[in-house]
Amino acid sequence: MERCGWVGTDTIYLKYHDHEWGVPEYDSQALWEKLVLDGFQAGLSWITILKKRDAFRSAFVNFDPHIIATWGPLEVEVLLKNAGIVRHRGKIEATIGNAQAYLRLSGEMSFSERLWAYVGGRPLVGRYETLAQVPTQSPLSVQISKDLKEAGFKFCGPTIVYAWMEACGLFNNHTLGCYRHHEVRSMMR
Repeated sequence: MERCGWVGTDTIYLKYHDHEWGVPEYDSQALWEKLVLDGFQAGLSWITILKKRDAFRSAFVNFDPHIIATWGPLEVEVLLKNAGIVRHRGKIEATIGNAQAYLRLSGEMSFSERLWAYVGGRPLVGRYETLAQVPTQSPLSVQISKDLKEAGFKFCGPTIVYAWMEACGLFNNHTLGCYRHHEVRSMMR
């Protein structure tokens, strides 16, 4: 069974690729969680974040932005002592600020509606045959990154946003030979 070139043989990557990566996600809080985790991944490998994801969910109260938005220096210090997560002050503080930005943006329309509007409510479909052909960002990820930053988000550069779009199914970037490419296409609304 052919898979995307980044998967390798690690069980955690196989499970993530085969059941989650690229599946269209429409839940606002789940989209926000994945954006935060992609921000934590900056400078690290994605498998590091996957292995720590349960600890992140516990430490960040299942990524409830209503709770996280109220946190301050005390919570930051507690998180910096949590060996189960990536202990990076800037990323932790950014998560709190991103929760506040998320709540501000959610006032007019849901986070999901706002972000899916960039792709007209339907996933874009990549037509790449090999991993080497897949870019690390696009003009759209640059625009979304710019808009998120203007709304107060941090750790959401164009490369992070592009990876997030792929992970959340806004962009089906399973390579053409990957068995999940057509399966994920069939999940489009």
